[in-house]
Amino acid sequence: MDNHHPDAELLGHDLEPRLVSGEESVEDHRELSLRPQLLDEFIGQEKVRRNLSIFIEAAKQRDESLEHLILHGPPGLGKTTLANIVSREMGVNIKTTSGPAIERPGDLAAILTNLEQGDVLFIDEIHRLNRSVEEVLYPAMEDFELDIVIGKGPSARSIRLDISKFTLIGATTRVGMLSSPLRDRFGLLERMEFYTPDEMTHVVTRTAGLLETEIEDDAAFQIARRSRGTPRIANRMLKRVRDWAQVQADGRITAEVVKNALEALGVDPLGLDDTDRHYLQAIIQKFGGGPVGLDTIAASIAEEPETIEDVYEPYLLQLGFIDRTSRGRMATQRAYEHMGIHQPQKTQLSMGGMNASLFASDKN
Repeated sequence: MDNHHPDAELLGHDLEPRLVSGEESVEDHRELSLRPQLLDEFIGQEKVRRNLSIFIEAAKQRDESLEHLILHGPPGLGKTTLANIVSREMGVNIKTTSGPAIERPGDLAAILTNLEQGDVLFIDEIHRLNRSVEEVLYPAMEDFELDIVIGKGPSARSIRLDISKFTLIGATTRVGMLSSPLRDRFGLLERMEFYTPDEMTHVVTRTAGLLETEIEDDAAFQIARRSRGTPRIANRMLKRVRDWAQVQADGRITAEVVKNALEALGVDPLGLDDTDRHYLQAIIQKFGGGPVGLDTIAASIAEEPETIEDVYEPYLLQLGFIDRTSRGRMATQRAYEHMGIHQPQKTQLSMGGMNASLFASDKN
């Protein structure tokens, strides 16, 4: 049986990862040299940087470990980079892992017992930790002790080991999925925000310098405004535009080169790609502009509801292209205008207006 969805190629399922996705790819992981090394080099996130600089300085003056820290926000904003900066500013080592990689309590115990005094343990996607692993983490975070069960059955006994004082830094895109007992054990909770166009332009210019690529100011701004306020996307776009400039132009990135390159890659002036446009088309053309439920949209475009909620919708909400209502998703007038589709007039019901309309929809 062929399970290939008719729109799969259009939606990018059979192609390389989306250019405008904030999720990390293998290519992004290779470019570690592009990441800032110190807080003073980190662009944007003024509130987070200011707070961390104070907390780090206070901990260093007291010769203590930094309090456990949660960094949360959309992907691609620099949570991993900041965790590495914290360890560097504190002058300690960092051990990096992820929630899904720690499958059993023993895996976590092996990591914790190998940490040295003051080290940073960075857990990406910490909201995906197994609950049994969390139970081991609680005494480790509070008392720097580790409970280990030896043996099985009636002869099993529990022993408690002391471990080195450490700082746990957790990164998550879904802070609401953290269990309350785990969240309450973090002393610091910092939210990462989308970057402004000026900050993004600074990021693009800095990266171009590191890549030894000449770029015009307007060209940097054109990349910045398409990058969804996300440095990871900006850096990825810049590298694709650099390739285009090298082959199709004289190697210098101009506004015209940016326009031609990103048009060829299917990215419009607002940073929407084919996947975003198909999502909007589904709401507008298949479901009359909404309201339509998340699961229904997901089925219509062959995508997981969680992916739509975490990856597609945040930027579309930021642009004001969709509304999340109690009855489902709705396309706004801005979405119709951007897609070049005429928005039909909603019929007004007499005899109570909105109340009558709601009653009729509930009956259906």
